[in-house]
Amino acid sequence: MQEYSPADKKLIALVSNSAWSLYNFRLDIIRYLKTIHRVMVIAPDDEYSILLEQEGCIYMPIRFNNRTENPFKDFDLYYQLKKIYREQKPDFIFHYVIKPNIYGSFAASALSIQSVAVVTGLGYSFAKHNWLNRVVRLLYKKALRDVREIWFLNNEDAGIFIKGSIVNIEKTKVLPGEGINTDYFSPDSIQVGRSNSDFTFLMSARLLRSKGIAVFADAARIIRKKNYSANFELIGFFEKKHPDSITDEELKKWEREGIIIYKGFAKDVRPFLKNADCFVFPSFYNEGIPRSLLEAASMELPILTSRNRGCKEVVSDGFNGYLCNLNDPFDLADKMERIIRLPEEERKKMGSNGRELAIEKFNINRVIEEYKGTLKFLQKDNS
Repeated sequence: MQEYSPADKKLIALVSNSAWSLYNFRLDIIRYLKTIHRVMVIAPDDEYSILLEQEGCIYMPIRFNNRTENPFKDFDLYYQLKKIYREQKPDFIFHYVIKPNIYGSFAASALSIQSVAVVTGLGYSFAKHNWLNRVVRLLYKKALRDVREIWFLNNEDAGIFIKGSIVNIEKTKVLPGEGINTDYFSPDSIQVGRSNSDFTFLMSARLLRSKGIAVFADAARIIRKKNYSANFELIGFFEKKHPDSITDEELKKWEREGIIIYKGFAKDVRPFLKNADCFVFPSFYNEGIPRSLLEAASMELPILTSRNRGCKEVVSDGFNGYLCNLNDPFDLADKMERIIRLPEEERKKMGSNGRELAIEKFNINRVIEEYKGTLKFLQKDNS
């Protein structure tokens, strides 16, 4: 690989709604980019900001209201990003999630900076055909007009944008998710003993209703009433101001009933995955490719997930898990019962099938190649 001096290196900016998401989902990308370019990360300040700086990134904080449903109030984000772009002069920008995709793309275009919009999922604003959806579609259409490329994580999301005349197909690219480091998420990467002998189902997600949290709890209740010895563990964090968040009272009720064991937020999910027998993710949210499914597959866990966009890309029914009907706790409970009764050897085969799929289709190296190809013209400028 050709070496460049710091003065020669281009400045690449990554913009998201949290430092946590940049660190947890894109650290391998950042580490690759740093071998060739300087990297600037732009996100609201949280405990992961310092970790990104320790990785050698330039960190720029922004104010970010992730919960407002008024797109016009979010134009403050446009002015913040435009100011940073004008002062820092990045050579190329990657925007992630809806608000940076819209307002960051507007700001980059205003300053003639090339950028990519990474649509990590359609999210809450595409859940209903209401005024918010109409406004977001219009903003997306205008914001993405001048970007270099628009990246999607599944074909259905790309199809919605193309059929809705939001973007031109020539600019679109569908990635194999955001990738997973299959060396880090490997059953051999961590040694932990079983904490109990009962069959353990694990769900890891933001605690949103549309992620299927209540579906998981209701299915657990059904299995409990059939007298199976099983545990139902949940890890994740609350988004208390999110309109779709479950309530603390609901979670405490499930815990009192003895159907859910809430483990809180986990910085490292691998010990929980290692301790589980099956991973559950009954989402009916507008997913891209859920990171939690890639982590579970890479850790050789059989998976129960919904026939939902983004989810069904990771699970082949009967091969590395089972697909369930959307928002249907009875169907999920049926699949739970089926996997409990499955011989251990067949369950393990499902898990190993999932890891093979993760390595072949979703390995982080495949995603790095996409970044490398898009940024190739910057390296030519250095030569």
